[in-house]
Amino acid sequence: MITSSINFSPVSLNLSGKNILIVDDYQEMRTILRDIFRNLGADVKKMHMVATGEEAIAILKKVQFDVVLCDLVLGAGKNGQQVLEEAKYLSLVDSSCLWVMISAEKAAEAVTGAAEFQPDAYLIKPVTEMSLCTRLEKIWVRKKVFAEIHQAIKRSNYDEALSLCDQKLVSDKANTFDLLRTKCNLLGMTGELDRAQNLLEEILSKRELPWSKVALARIFLKKNEWDQAKTLLEETIELNPAYIEAHDLLAQTLQAMDDLEGANDVLERATKLSPNSVMRQQNLGSLSLKIGKLENAERAFRKSIALGENSALKKADSYLGLVKVCGTKKNPDEALRVLGQLTKNFNGDDVRRRALAATGIIHHQSGDVEKAAQIALELDQSLPNQDERPLTSEESLEVAHLLLVAGNKEKAIRLLQSEIKNNPENTALHKDVSEIFEQAGMQEEGSQLIESTRQEAMLVMNRGVLLVSKGQYEEALGAMREARAAMPANVRVLLNLAHVIIAYIQKNGSAPDLVEEARNSLTAANELSPGEPRFKRLMASLNGLV
Repeated sequence: MITSSINFSPVSLNLSGKNILIVDDYQEMRTILRDIFRNLGADVKKMHMVATGEEAIAILKKVQFDVVLCDLVLGAGKNGQQVLEEAKYLSLVDSSCLWVMISAEKAAEAVTGAAEFQPDAYLIKPVTEMSLCTRLEKIWVRKKVFAEIHQAIKRSNYDEALSLCDQKLVSDKANTFDLLRTKCNLLGMTGELDRAQNLLEEILSKRELPWSKVALARIFLKKNEWDQAKTLLEETIELNPAYIEAHDLLAQTLQAMDDLEGANDVLERATKLSPNSVMRQQNLGSLSLKIGKLENAERAFRKSIALGENSALKKADSYLGLVKVCGTKKNPDEALRVLGQLTKNFNGDDVRRRALAATGIIHHQSGDVEKAAQIALELDQSLPNQDERPLTSEESLEVAHLLLVAGNKEKAIRLLQSEIKNNPENTALHKDVSEIFEQAGMQEEGSQLIESTRQEAMLVMNRGVLLVSKGQYEEALGAMREARAAMPANVRVLLNLAHVIIAYIQKNGSAPDLVEEARNSLTAANELSPGEPRFKRLMASLNGLV
């Protein structure tokens, strides 16, 4: 319950004119919270109150809120954690919004789960008026300090954001570590890994902060310095066992080191600490399937599907992972039942093709080779031309797997080679391709194909950048356009093409068609691999030219 305090008087909290959203399934609680906000000067006409997670998402899509007070437990449907998760996933709230999660839940599982999606505060009931307002005021003050920085980030002006961090670090001693953390994140986002590493090592030489160790581990992981990342993450977890981000990053590091058993163990522990993450359960299912822990894989995939029911992060991969488990356990009826659920819950040609490929594999595993071949033929005839839309990696591998076992070797190899060309540096994907060849009894031939295709791609995708470094701009542009035509889903090629066009414009002057071509190439790269540091840097450079 919420109690009132008649003597509380906030110093700087000013809610006048602010849009406020209260999300609670109890009418009485919504009324109490509304009255508190009204006492603090909020305009009743600017306050919105809803009872369910679905209503919260609907109003968040229409109104830009300054304050959201959301109960963690909302009855049937989306809970508060899922509302916050979806609001962030769909960018329904910006960095200036104050999001406070409230709940009577004291269990570590609930608190850790809610904290993962980083509300500005998590308050345990009963909450007094004074404690609520004190917390809001503290957040408000902090938001003001970072407002200009966040605005610069929102405009993708990272140089300005870094400059603002440096300016504030000179005068604002109270927020030194938060400013340093923001600066490190910015350096990491913009690909300045050495600068970020130096700054983090300097911070750690003065004070052992868990976030700085994890941030440094992330830098080492990006630089493929896995042993150093592993050491830092293990140290962090030993001192802070509930630091979930460190568990996820350690599992990612161990996977890169090909220690799948170790990665699986780490995720098992993480899901015990915080079991309500759709993606973590899905990742655990995939790892358990790879190392043959079928019972664990099935449990994790089923949990991921159940959690995803009300989540924006619901993915087809959890269903398809469960289908693979059922197929491996020789339970085709259950596999086909799950595929039926998949097609009911997801639309789109990509999911339809993946479901069809999985159906064909299930029939092949069941000994119905004729049915599998019939589905493979149907699938082959439905594949789009490469110019229309490249298949996703998952589609390519799953379709190629069926085509290979059904006897269409030529088309399957072409698909797998295309996938390697588009991802020549992705060793995890190469292992998946290798497994497909191995299952078809083509291990040696497959290994040779993977290596020769990878080397060919590496030569082509770097040629344009090399030519630019020699001042051969026209030749570089031609080389990268050819590379993009051959490898349309290669993120490095797309970024390198934009890099070459920007260098060309800087040398010869701007032209609208070149600007559009560079922007198109960058957009395609960002769609394939969101958040690439080079994307942000190159887009900023391009915007600076026009």
